[in-house]
Amino acid sequence: MEEKQRRERIQGGSPRHAPEGAATPGISLHDFSGRAGEQLAHFHVMRLRDSLFLWVGAEPALRSLAVAMCSPHDSIPVSTSLLGDASDTTSNSLAQRLAKKTKKQVFVSYNLPNTDSSFMLHIENRIKEEMKAFPEKF
Repeated sequence: MEEKQRRERIQGGSPRHAPEGAATPGISLHDFSGRAGEQLAHFHVMRLRDSLFLWVGAEPALRSLAVAMCSPHDSIPVSTSLLGDASDTTSNSLAQRLAKKTKKQVFVSYNLPNTDSSFMLHIENRIKEEMKAFPEKF
């Protein structure tokens, strides 16, 4: 019972108190891992009401942060780098693709040294698998 109460506090209340058909208020956390070649990658997703935060890395670090969101004036979501080397566009690109897919404001922190396109394809495919298996977490 204590664990259930802790989860409800983190998520901002029990779903039974939400109006019929309304999204559950609060924050939803979701962690998963995957392998891209020899590299083990960890993923941390924090779903907020109208936005999503995705952290990707192998060790606890926050070396980059980008944000992207859809615009009614362009088919490609707008994005900007908030933290880290502005010449590394990996977080920006991933944030743009996720914003387009989810129609939400998306923050991405990509903290793996490998930014090769085939490696990134493995990373994105792992994220898509998880989105398909747990759509409520995204």
